Amino acid sequence: MIQLRSVLQVSDNSGAKQLRVIQVYGGSKRRFGYVGDLVSASVIGADPQGTVKKGDKVVAVIIRTRKEKRRSNGEYVRFDDNAAVVVESRANLIPLGTRVFGPVAREVKNRGFAKIASLAPEVV
Repeated sequence: MIQLRSVLQVSDNSGAKQLRVIQVYGGSKRRFGYVGDLVSASVIGADPQGTVKKGDKVVAVIIRTRKEKRRSNGEYVRFDDNAAVVVESRANLIPLGTRVFGPVAREVKNRGFAKIASLAPEVV
């Protein structure tokens, strides 16, 4: 469950290391975000040589959450951290980085982010 002011680890090589969530997209009353959702976030930690700098406002896709997610077949999936991948914009959902680190939930691919799933080393 990702909400306002949640801190996310960045799992790509865009230059950002940590994000703080500003907004979960999906309506004015939307409070929580889960795997596969888009969020608007501020960069609170970044590499000096990276594309994204500290203080930048970015759009990201949540790829892992600590809160378990129940699938339709009855199994649950849960990860060790809350992580996201930075994308170009809400309209252009291409990732800024060229690599994705760590596993990605299958729900990300099902929600239309096939490029992120293809860059990931493992889809769980």
